[in-house]
Amino acid sequence: MNARSRPQAGHVPAGLYWKTRFFHATAGLWKRLAAMESGVLRDEMAEVSLQQPIYIAGVARSGTTILTEILSRHPDVTSHRYSDFPNVFTPYWRNWIADRVRRAPPEAVERAHKDRLLVTTESPEAVEEVMWTQFFEDLHDPARCQVLDSTTSNPAFERFYRDHISKLLAVRGAKRYLAKGNYNTTRLAYIARLFPDARFIVPWREPVAQVASLVKQDRLFTRMAEEDPRVPIQLARSGHFEFGPAKRAVNVGNRAQAEAIERDWAAGDLANGWARYWACVYDHVLDTLDTDQRARGATLLLAYDDLCAMPDAYIGALLAHCRLEPEVFAAVRADYADQLSPPAYYTPNFDSDELQSIQRITEKTLSRLQSQQTSRP
Repeated sequence: MNARSRPQAGHVPAGLYWKTRFFHATAGLWKRLAAMESGVLRDEMAEVSLQQPIYIAGVARSGTTILTEILSRHPDVTSHRYSDFPNVFTPYWRNWIADRVRRAPPEAVERAHKDRLLVTTESPEAVEEVMWTQFFEDLHDPARCQVLDSTTSNPAFERFYRDHISKLLAVRGAKRYLAKGNYNTTRLAYIARLFPDARFIVPWREPVAQVASLVKQDRLFTRMAEEDPRVPIQLARSGHFEFGPAKRAVNVGNRAQAEAIERDWAAGDLANGWARYWACVYDHVLDTLDTDQRARGATLLLAYDDLCAMPDAYIGALLAHCRLEPEVFAAVRADYADQLSPPAYYTPNFDSDELQSIQRITEKTLSRLQSQQTSRP
């Protein structure tokens, strides 16, 4: 085994790997402890008004992370953080203890995606998927439809989920819950039924640029997995099935479509596969908005390229859509208006056949997005 092929131990910190393995193996116990936590805190939870939760969901590499980071800095808002994983199930007790033992300020480092974004343990992060997968079987099985719509009913999950959000708001002293979750693109109608006043933001990018970013990330995590076999295990236990050798297609009710995506990936035709994935997910979102009036009225379709071109105006539009007070956010808004810019650390590197294929696969979906996008500020 040469030096390049020898597994390395550096990509997944050992402590995080073993903690994640423990919480994954004992998830049933932690669900029971979550119910106990809710029982102890019932009076305190009753004082929390669970209103207008905010959901950011889109195909990966569409700007969901920076949007979550921006909105999480509003004083009324809280979201899950890196430190909430892997002990996701008892948010009140975990945060209560952490607040009392926290010492030095966390150090900011570039996240694993190598995309310029610096994060700390207190940065907002998508950790909800761990909970969803505990209550919905085979939620990421490409052979089965993964859509949860307005007819979906899961009383155990719904009770747990409402309690969970209430506990997080209570321990953080916040008014509004913010969730980043790319897979929530397949659950807009269901979440809108659970929370009729929810607000949704669905970002998207010009498909050639977004597919290029998806391919770049896929190759990065594949290389990391070759160097450290714990990478795909850690991703799966974290509820992430988007990149690397264990990635899975999203099935929105069309198995043949999911199979075509997976065939392209298996053949090494990443550009085609990710173009199909992009079109599949955004077509489903648009179909949902066409058929579900509640989801349509609550959803802002946001072109990430427009946000980067006119950040101040679009941050204002975000605040208005989410019904967040703009005056208390003026300094943060100005800060991001100065910082936001289109990604410049890579460029698409497709040949002419790949470009034509991406454009052919995505053109109808792109036209639909452009025609239905919320009016510019």
